[in-house]
Amino acid sequence: MPVALQGSNGSHSNGHKANAWDDDRRTRVGVIGCGYWGPQLIRNIHDMPNVMLVGVADTRPDRLDFVTRHYPAVNVFSSYAPLLETEVEAVVIATPIHTHHRIAMDALAAGKHILVEKPLAASVAEAVELIDLAKRLNRVVMVGHTFLYNPAVQELRRLVGDGELGRVYYVDAARLNLGLFQRRANVIWDLAPHDISILMYVLGTTPVEVSARGSMCVQEDVHDVAYIELVFDTGVSAHVHVSWLDPAKVRRITVVGDRKMAVYNDVSLNEKIRVYDTGVGTPITNSFGEFQMSYRHGQVTIPYITWQEPLRLECEHFVECVRSGTDPRTDALQGLTVVSVLEAANESLQQAGRRVPVQVPSLVPQVAAPHEIVRASTARLGLASAS
Repeated sequence: MPVALQGSNGSHSNGHKANAWDDDRRTRVGVIGCGYWGPQLIRNIHDMPNVMLVGVADTRPDRLDFVTRHYPAVNVFSSYAPLLETEVEAVVIATPIHTHHRIAMDALAAGKHILVEKPLAASVAEAVELIDLAKRLNRVVMVGHTFLYNPAVQELRRLVGDGELGRVYYVDAARLNLGLFQRRANVIWDLAPHDISILMYVLGTTPVEVSARGSMCVQEDVHDVAYIELVFDTGVSAHVHVSWLDPAKVRRITVVGDRKMAVYNDVSLNEKIRVYDTGVGTPITNSFGEFQMSYRHGQVTIPYITWQEPLRLECEHFVECVRSGTDPRTDALQGLTVVSVLEAANESLQQAGRRVPVQVPSLVPQVAAPHEIVRASTARLGLASAS
């Protein structure tokens, strides 16, 4: 029998909500965290016809009031422990970075599949522990690298992969905005996961070295502006500028090849990608012996992209992976690689930009036995039982 759901006010769910359990055809999903990004996840999951949004957990009463006003049939919880005790099959974790590991471990121990917002964890060690537990409990772990589900990013990947741009010289990325400032994570951990995951996906390879410099303009101990250099195993370099302190919203990636150049501008409504038939040819020497470069200025093309909301595609993919047991496009190993790059970049940031090798663990060490983790999580959360 399904457990009785209990809302944040301590009262049991009404009959209308409890009857929702009768529909076994839908995947039962819960959301933990309803801050900045949580409402977008809640909206998409709620609107999916093959999904039942069972409940939302958040520690702030005003955020739970928001959920109750907009989704009156959805249960709300003032902590995530009682949500994990329901019959949800999967949970989406949209909480601050420093909480990802603890909540994800508890969710896995409770037998749930998980979608964790970027980045997967706050350290490589935490990410490795998550992966190990998920493997041994046979649970899906997906990371919310939303841009890899963006049709424009997929087109940029095709342009590079099909060789339309030629040999890639370098990539330049900028992700700038005014806010949102944080205390427990710097701008690299907050914004750079997007561009690192995009670059890995588009170039089809991983960084081997990283260096980073930055500034602490507003808070004396948190970097709010950073410049990152990534060197990939193919020799291609990429430069990433991230900032919480810029007057304009910029989300742009420029890929420069020896044949063509492409600019992906996520802020643009109608021209997400522009391809420039522009380049520099082989140097020539004129009749007077002067050195000159051969420049080419061709046409600009704008590929047609059938647009769908990336977050909706991400949520649909997560549910499909839960149902089929297949590995997500943005699986835990991909998330681990991104965290490895972030950790190296953060080390470089603390060492005045020294180049730091990116070390992705190739073998996942064994942590405590699964039943020990389940028992510990159950005891700490006060759950009556765990899957």
